[in-house]
Amino acid sequence: MDNATEGTWDSLPVKLNDSILQTLEELTFTHMTPVQSACIPLFMRNKDVAAEAVTGSGKTLAFVIPIIELLLKREEKLKKMQVGALVITPTRELALQISEVMEQFIQKFPQFKQILLIGGSNPIEDVEKFKEQGANIVIATPGRLEDMFRRKSDGLDLAGSVKSLEVLVLDEADRLLDMGFEASLNTILDYLPKQRRTGLFSATQTQELEKLVRAGLRNPVRITVKEKGVAASAVQKTPSRLSNYYTICKSEDKFNNLVAFLRQHKHEKNLVFFSTCACVEYYGRALETLIKKVTVHCIHGKMKNKRNKIFADFRALKSGILVCTDVMARGIDIPDVNWVLQYDPPSSASAFVHRCGRTARIGNQGNALVFLLPMEESYVTFLSINQKCPLQPMPPIGDVVDVLPKVQAMSLADRAMFDRSMRAFVSCVQAYAKHECSLIFRVKDLNYATLARGFALLRLPKMPELRGKYFPGFTQTTIDTETIRYKDKNREKQRQKMLAELKDKPRLPRRTFIKNKSWSKQKSRKDRRRKNAAKRKHNEDSDIEDVDMAELLNDTRLLKKLKKGKISEEDFENRVTSGPKSKHKTEAASRDGPEEEEEV
Repeated sequence: MDNATEGTWDSLPVKLNDSILQTLEELTFTHMTPVQSACIPLFMRNKDVAAEAVTGSGKTLAFVIPIIELLLKREEKLKKMQVGALVITPTRELALQISEVMEQFIQKFPQFKQILLIGGSNPIEDVEKFKEQGANIVIATPGRLEDMFRRKSDGLDLAGSVKSLEVLVLDEADRLLDMGFEASLNTILDYLPKQRRTGLFSATQTQELEKLVRAGLRNPVRITVKEKGVAASAVQKTPSRLSNYYTICKSEDKFNNLVAFLRQHKHEKNLVFFSTCACVEYYGRALETLIKKVTVHCIHGKMKNKRNKIFADFRALKSGILVCTDVMARGIDIPDVNWVLQYDPPSSASAFVHRCGRTARIGNQGNALVFLLPMEESYVTFLSINQKCPLQPMPPIGDVVDVLPKVQAMSLADRAMFDRSMRAFVSCVQAYAKHECSLIFRVKDLNYATLARGFALLRLPKMPELRGKYFPGFTQTTIDTETIRYKDKNREKQRQKMLAELKDKPRLPRRTFIKNKSWSKQKSRKDRRRKNAAKRKHNEDSDIEDVDMAELLNDTRLLKKLKKGKISEEDFENRVTSGPKSKHKTEAASRDGPEEEEEV
C-alpha cells in the first residue's frame, strides 16, 4: 500500500472505542496521519504490518491504538501476570516516550497495567515490580527484555506470561538490527507464541529488516507512506515542512559560528549533534559557559542512570539546547524543536536524515543546519542523490566572535576541562577515520593544526596520527600543562598522590622504537623474519619432517578405524609398532647414531 491519506478518526473503516476517541480529542489529535489511517484498520483486522514512513509521521499512535483495541476485544480477559502486548524499541529514551503515550490512553482502562523494562536501573527491581504488580503491556529494550526472560532463578516466569501474547511491535526495527540486537531479538522471538499479530515500524528498509519480515511476519501487508506530490522514483526521506540548510566554514571557525548561531536563537529549542560522547562532554561544558541565560543539557550513550531524567527535563523545556550524539537521532519525539544543528556530519547518510527528523514532526515546521568543512562540500550533492535530501546554503552567520580563547582559559582553570579537550580531539579524528563516506571524509586530508585550533587545544595529544610530524600552523601554550590542577580538590589530591608514586618508582630503561614507523609495519616485518627463519629450518629438516608427518597421518587413519570397530586393538597395536621404517629415517639413524625409543 502506498500514499495513504489523512482523515478524521471517524472516517476509519473500523470503529474505535469511545474512551480512545475521547483521549485523542483531549490530546488534540484531531486528524490522522497517513501512516495511522493505513495501519490501524489492518492491525484491528488481525493483519501483520510492515510499515515504512518518514520520521516524525506519527508511527507511535499507529500501534498504540490497535494494541488497546485488540486487548479490549479479547474473549478471555487478561489476568494480572498475562502479557497481551509487547513493544520492543532500540533505546531507553524511545521506550520511555512510548510508555508515556501508552499511559495517557490506558488511564481510562484500569484493567490494563503496563511495565517499562529498560537499562539504567536495577534488574532485580524490575523483577520484583513485575511479580508484585503484574503487567499486560510490556515496553522494553532488547537487552533488558532478554535478561528478564532468563531470570527464572529470581522467581520470574516471563516465558509463561507471554504465552497469552496478542500483539508484538518492533519500533524503529531497522535500528534494532543496526545496533547489533539481532541475536537478542532471535532469542526473544523464540519465547513468543507463533499465533500473534506483529508490526514492524521503521523509517528505512534494509536487507536485514527484510530477513526479519520473512522470519517474524505471516503474509504481512507492506505499507510505504510517502510525502504528497513526491514521485515514486524520488521519494524524499525528510519531512516536507523541513527547511534543510548547510554552511561551509574552516575548522578554526566552526565552533565560533555555532556559538554565534545559538546566541541568535537562544529563545528557541535546539538540538546540537556531535559525532562522539567525548565531544558532547567537552563542547557541552563550553556552551554552558558561553551561552548565557539558556539551559544546556548533554546526553550521550555512555551515560547510564542520568539519561532518563535529562531527556524528561529537556522535553519539558520551552527553550534550551540539547547537546547529544546519535543516541537521540531515531524515533525520539521532543515537542517544538526549532533547529537541528549537525556540528559533525554523522557516520552514515541514513543517520543524517534521522537527525533532521527530530524537527518538523507531524506536520509542523522545522529547520536543520549542517556545518561542513570546505573539503566536505561535495557531501551536499551526495545527500541529494543518495538520500533524496536536498540542502540549500545558509546565509553567512552574523556577529561571529572568537570564543576559543575563553575555552582555552576554561582548560587552564580546570584540568577536567583540559582532559575533555584532549579526549574530544582524539575521538573526533577516530570517528572521521571510520566515516562511511570515506571518499568525501578523507582523514588524510585533515589539517590537524587548524582542527586543533578549532578545538581550542593547549597542546597536541600523543596519538599515532601525529607521531613524528611537525605542525607549524599550531602554537601550543607556553604553560606546562602538567601544572594545571583539577578544581575538584579530591580529584587533585588523587592526582598528586599518583604523581608522587610515579616519582618514587625506579625508572625502567626506555624501549627504542623505529621512528616514523607504525606499529602494524613493525609487526609485519617481525612476522616476515619469523617466516623466513621457519622456512630455512623447514628446508634443512624437510626430508625428516615429511616422513614424520606421513607416519602421523597413517597412525591417525588407523586410530579412526579402531574407533569405528573396523579393526581390533591387537591389529592396531601390530600395525603401529611393526610398520616398516622409511629410507629417510634409516639414514637419519645411521648419521646420528643408534636410534632411541622416544615417548610421545
